[in-house]
Amino acid sequence: MEIIGKDPGGSWWQILYPAGTQGKGWVTSQYVTSGSPPEVPVIGGGANPNDGNVAVVQQQLNVRSGPGADFNSVGTLNPQDVARLIGKDANGLWLQIEFVAGPDGKGWISAAFVQAKGVEGLPILTESGTVVGTGTPMDTPQPPTPTLIPAPIDGDSAETPAVSVILSASGSHSFQYSDDVSSPDGDIEDWIQFTPYTPTNLLILDCFGIATPTLEVLQNNSSVQELTCGDKVVIDTSGGNAYLIHVKSNSAGTLQYTSYILQVVSIP
Repeated sequence: MEIIGKDPGGSWWQILYPAGTQGKGWVTSQYVTSGSPPEVPVIGGGANPNDGNVAVVQQQLNVRSGPGADFNSVGTLNPQDVARLIGKDANGLWLQIEFVAGPDGKGWISAAFVQAKGVEGLPILTESGTVVGTGTPMDTPQPPTPTLIPAPIDGDSAETPAVSVILSASGSHSFQYSDDVSSPDGDIEDWIQFTPYTPTNLLILDCFGIATPTLEVLQNNSSVQELTCGDKVVIDTSGGNAYLIHVKSNSAGTLQYTSYILQVVSIP
């Protein structure tokens, strides 16, 4: 593959990828062998933290093509990267930033994982980038309430999890995964596998939506820990052994939809 860019931390490389947005894509450098470190431009995270409307990233997170976890990732930002803010969604849960790798040089990040300044005065944007309001009262119409739709079925299972991440002392010490679930229609459950290398790991679960899914950590088909939205839990793990994380939507008769962000961090 041809490497054409990298994120500020050098942990992700941008490559030419015909099937991706604008013919480009991102890969984690941990799983790529290169003859020498690529001499390519740094993409994203270059704003001045003293500027007016900026966000300081608190942990590695995806930059997405739209305001939601269901939009494609167009790159990543690392802890302490600084992004210039352009706008926000109607709820203020997602912030639009300047991001060279994104469509039209823009991207969206979750407000939950940044320290932001000047959010109150940012314009309110639709998914297409149309300004529909501001942070101050005005007589412009607000965007209509979005129609709730089921989460797309992705076909993962306990035998074939959506992702399988191996943490190591010389590689990734943490990872973040985001997706959505819904019930009684759509994708009811997600499966994520990770292999720790430390005896303890921190799990953080944040949810956005009208429902509250359940999360269970399994090892050899036995439950190790349960989490609910907003939990930050440290669990004991056995290094080198795989663990399964099961996220399940709870049906209440009517359609329940939730997008979520799961973080797993190794604790030395």
